[in-house]
Amino acid sequence: MKRLMTLTLGAMLMASAASAADLRIALQDDPDVLDPHRARTFVGRIVFTSLCDKLVDIDANLAIQPQIATEWSWNDDNTVLTMSLREGATFHDGAPIDAEAVKANLDRARTDEESLRRSEVASISDIAVIDAQTLEITLSQPDAGLLSQLTDRAGMLMSPASFDADPGQNPVCSGPYKFVERIQNDRIVLEKFAGHWNADAYAFDKVTFVPIPDATVRLANLRSGDVDIIERVAPSDLETVAGDDSITLASVTGLGFQAIEVNMANGDRANNPLGTDKRVRQALDLAIDRNVLNEVVGAGTYEPAYQAFPPASFAYNPEIGAEGRDVEKARALLAEAGHERVAFELTFGNNTIMQQVFELVQAMGAEAGFDITLRPTEFAALQSALKAGDFEVGQSGWSGRVDPDGNIHQYVTCEGSLNDAKYCNEEVDRLLNEARTINDEAQRKALYDEAQAILRDEMPILYLFYLPWPFVHQAAIEGFTAYPDGMIRLAGVTVGE
Repeated sequence: MKRLMTLTLGAMLMASAASAADLRIALQDDPDVLDPHRARTFVGRIVFTSLCDKLVDIDANLAIQPQIATEWSWNDDNTVLTMSLREGATFHDGAPIDAEAVKANLDRARTDEESLRRSEVASISDIAVIDAQTLEITLSQPDAGLLSQLTDRAGMLMSPASFDADPGQNPVCSGPYKFVERIQNDRIVLEKFAGHWNADAYAFDKVTFVPIPDATVRLANLRSGDVDIIERVAPSDLETVAGDDSITLASVTGLGFQAIEVNMANGDRANNPLGTDKRVRQALDLAIDRNVLNEVVGAGTYEPAYQAFPPASFAYNPEIGAEGRDVEKARALLAEAGHERVAFELTFGNNTIMQQVFELVQAMGAEAGFDITLRPTEFAALQSALKAGDFEVGQSGWSGRVDPDGNIHQYVTCEGSLNDAKYCNEEVDRLLNEARTINDEAQRKALYDEAQAILRDEMPILYLFYLPWPFVHQAAIEGFTAYPDGMIRLAGVTVGE
């Protein structure tokens, strides 16, 4: 629903950092549960970045940095990770962040039935507490991507005392801001945690996250002073941003992708031509012109994608997708599969950009023999539908991970936590599992190339474009840096005179 926020921050933006002004951040969607082990949305990760500390983090150049873990080391065969923890750090309930608490979090992430982090930390076989500030993490086999996983939700730390008290609705975490309240589809309010080990780096007393799905309305709220930072400005609005001296663009190339996934075995709705015949999926892929999506919707910022790995990744294969759009070949594949036309429903999160993207997909598909019904829904409802198998084809966006494993494994392995299509190929599992155990990038890329050859043939996921991360903030805000993972980190961010 389009709306213009009514609370004005103009006076606050005129104040200095010393006044501890409140900060309002407009998100494209409303997050799902505020439990990092069970959450699945990108916007939820933005909230978690202020709410929950992690064992390690990344800097703007993707280098892994200390957070709760201050030092770490591997044994000679890369199967035991020893971590030293920061002294004096506490959870929001005052409990110490010690080795026992970290072990409890990692155990929950890897064993809880509702955890979506299980595949991310599946290599962990045992966790031993050495002393209050030291733990040893033993792996069943080397895992080249584990540290990268611990820079995200798998490494986030909640108070173990909150595990049985529905942390998704009332999270008790460890970050620079603590939970105050949530009103679904309206706001999430956090307040500064004075007991945080790095509290002096955070200038704001309160941070409020406001979901505003319409990109143009988000920008209007920023320009009016009702919010201070917005994420994912629409490409069509970039010219407006450039012409307004009161706001500042901070953009960076991201690690993630926008895609659609085909329900192949997740309940009764998989029983359709797309779900049962790869030729129909291949035809749909050939019907889509990614360059048109880039030019018309992305204004040149949506680099076409045919695979999970962005060009910056060592695993990227430039040969994939070189054929581009081919309507005649798409029609021939449909005919070979015994269809003149194929009808299906495409479920997606309802915002202005995705509406434009999928209206174009609908039109392009029609030219190739597909009758596509669009089913827009609230973003949280989309996640529920995907998980429950209540879709034929569904939007699948991923914000990307530093290690290539994070962009592919949990989406296409048989037991992957985000494999909503329920696609399963034992050879793909073998290749991706082996790639996790090797540190040599050339050897890993060879395995990824083999896996991608299978995936391009069977096509459980059709990649559309890579995601840029364009943020816009009030010009009075200082110290803001755009990170390639799309997160908003508020350490050192202030409001100038």
